Amino acid sequence: EVQLVESGGGLVQPGGSLRLSCAASGFTFSSYAMSWVRQAPGKGLEWVSGINSNGGSRSYAAAVKGRFTISRDNAKNTLTLQMNSLKPEDTAVYYCARGVDNYSGSCPPSRRCYWGQGTQVTVSS
Repeated sequence: EVQLVESGGGLVQPGGSLRLSCAASGFTFSSYAMSWVRQAPGKGLEWVSGINSNGGSRSYAAAVKGRFTISRDNAKNTLTLQMNSLKPEDTAVYYCARGVDNYSGSCPPSRRCYWGQGTQVTVSS
């Protein structure tokens, strides 16, 4: 029943911008913290950013701090990641996630976690 659907990925030149969106359904979106995680080619999952349930607290990985902005609209059940000053090393499949911890990106044994299908972001000239 829980559904997370990412969109907005694509090919962009270094220094460019993209805005990713995540449409959530099947649960009370406003009750849950949400995160963005990514997976670069040949690498494991990397936590990117997190936001608490009401949007009042935001966290970022050091690699994206100052360039990315996470936000949410609880009335529309959507999560957003504004990505500016993109670098080739940002190339990855980006997923929105429910339940993972900030910074580590891990899923605690006491919690059920969910991920979307992902959207591809490619930063290349």
